[in-house]
Amino acid sequence: MSERGRLRDFGVVVGRFDPGPANSISDVAGVTVGHVTISREEGGGQPGARTGVTAIWPHEGVPWRERVYAGTSIVNGYGELIGINQINEWGLLHSPILLTSSLAIGAVYDATARWIAERDPVQGTDDVIMPVVTECDDSYLNHARSFPVTSRHVELALELARAGGVVAEGCVGAATGLQCFDFKGGIGTASRVLPSASGGYTVGALVSTNFGARPDLLLAGVRLGEEISDLMPGTHASGSCIVVVATDAPLLPHQLRRLAARGGMGLVRCGSVGANGSGELVLAFSTANRIPRSAPQGQVHPTALLDGAYWHQPSYFDPLFTATIEAVEEAVGNALFQATTTYGRDGNVLHALPLDRALESLRRHRVLGTEGRAGGDG
Repeated sequence: MSERGRLRDFGVVVGRFDPGPANSISDVAGVTVGHVTISREEGGGQPGARTGVTAIWPHEGVPWRERVYAGTSIVNGYGELIGINQINEWGLLHSPILLTSSLAIGAVYDATARWIAERDPVQGTDDVIMPVVTECDDSYLNHARSFPVTSRHVELALELARAGGVVAEGCVGAATGLQCFDFKGGIGTASRVLPSASGGYTVGALVSTNFGARPDLLLAGVRLGEEISDLMPGTHASGSCIVVVATDAPLLPHQLRRLAARGGMGLVRCGSVGANGSGELVLAFSTANRIPRSAPQGQVHPTALLDGAYWHQPSYFDPLFTATIEAVEEAVGNALFQATTTYGRDGNVLHALPLDRALESLRRHRVLGTEGRAGGDG
């Protein structure tokens, strides 16, 4: 059986644009990610846990004092994103982004608000900083009724993200107990760097997968779900996918809403149908402009790409849209390739995608060469 790895470790290339050095959302300068994984066996009167927290910082500064522009897109809305009203109204992201289990969303919000208050005296006095928190349902493997996520887990995730480093994938953080097309799902990430003629911008994506029905699974355009129809869970539940897209391209909020919509198109390339019971939520932000809490005459002068250029001239938006779709598609593939078989509550199990069989299918469809495992992300 093949050792787990990322798509490009095995020679699977998605799309036409090159990835960044880490092929990760962290290729967008200043963006960092931290995971806290809660994996606990049942026993001694203690319920098992397969859950966690993932934190994403939009830049190395203080985001509630230096906000960034953001936008959202909802593929299907059976899920929650605390902070979406403010993002859609003001077009601003002013906190780290926290991902967790559905029943923990309130606890994570509370812990993050308190964590900010301990570090900034304006919280709850001169201002109210409402953190952005979103969720996926992990109750198939996680004993969600035991509410295993605590404030300390949230604090650790925020601090680990602040420290930066390699973005871990697979069964980590908020995706510890999640599924993907009835296989074990996970965290996945990828990036694209555009050629200088297309602006030279970087786009990065991170996904927390909990979506998809097996027959719909596509990998690099191959109908893999139809070819690997066994290793099914005891019950199927479509239950959300969170997509976070970051870029250094100078985009305004309405432009970031357009970018977020292309994140949803990346999910469609993987086989998403925006299922009725799936909360497929996309948030996109740009690091190019930092918006202060106050400014002379209340004015700021951001930079932005030109909207509505002549149709017969090249558009900087088109390569950004393509890069976003490619990064999201590859991030989902990385989540599947990195995740491992996981047992959870009541003996429930989610099997990992069998890499040997997947790679053989890709070879047959001429998506993958016959040389075997290839090295590197470049």
